[in-house]
Amino acid sequence: MTVSDLSHADFLARFGPVYEASPWVAQRVWPAVEAGGLDDPSALAAAMRAEVDAAPRALQLALIRAHPELASRTRMAEASVKEQSGAGLDQCSAAEFEAFQQLNGAYNARFGFPFIVAVKGLTRADILTAFEARLANDPETEFGATIAQIHRIAGFRLADLT
Repeated sequence: MTVSDLSHADFLARFGPVYEASPWVAQRVWPAVEAGGLDDPSALAAAMRAEVDAAPRALQLALIRAHPELASRTRMAEASVKEQSGAGLDQCSAAEFEAFQQLNGAYNARFGFPFIVAVKGLTRADILTAFEARLANDPETEFGATIAQIHRIAGFRLADLT
């Protein structure tokens, strides 16, 4: 079965969560999927990425803000829970948890959105190092870095689905 064999509802159910709480990305590529143009997984990934990159900044910001903070105890999407636990973020020591909370607060205060990194393959120490380094970025650079990380996350999620 190819992606174009899916019904609209089935496509959205399967691929809507690829970009965190932003099914609009999948919705926007649906016409090309329906026409059979996105059966190749890399073509689907590229089309979804292009939709995010072409979206108005306000919609991109909403996508960023749809992501949970790292090592947070807030409710998050199933994929985020799996990704964060895979990096051991559900097993933080008290000191690590405190470091994440402080960095989350400082980052959000500086940029107005949560720190996002594709945690697959990273350790808690790697993530903390990246967190601290990216706090030094200017807002425009960090916005771009954040969108790039969201695309990495989406790429991992798509690979799991296709």
